[in-house]
Amino acid sequence: MQKPDLTWLKIAALFEGTSLIALVFIGLPFKYWLGIPLLVKIIGPAHGVLFLAFIITLLVHLSKGRINSRLAGIGAIASFIPFGTFVYKVKLLG
Repeated sequence: MQKPDLTWLKIAALFEGTSLIALVFIGLPFKYWLGIPLLVKIIGPAHGVLFLAFIITLLVHLSKGRINSRLAGIGAIASFIPFGTFVYKVKLLG
């Protein structure tokens, strides 16, 4: 049996994870430690778009039967954890 093509899901996971890390480890420290909220105003909306794109990509792959509901649920949970989508991509998507 041929493995489903999960390329777009893997790419979306990498972009979403990178944006979350940038927001948490760059944007928020600049805002709260240095009093410079500009980075959060830039990274925050970008992360929001990438988060939604990842969730939509998960749902598309789920609806097409490329992943099961367990993998989709784990991916959704992983998107809330810094480095979570990286682990999700490597360990569960291959």
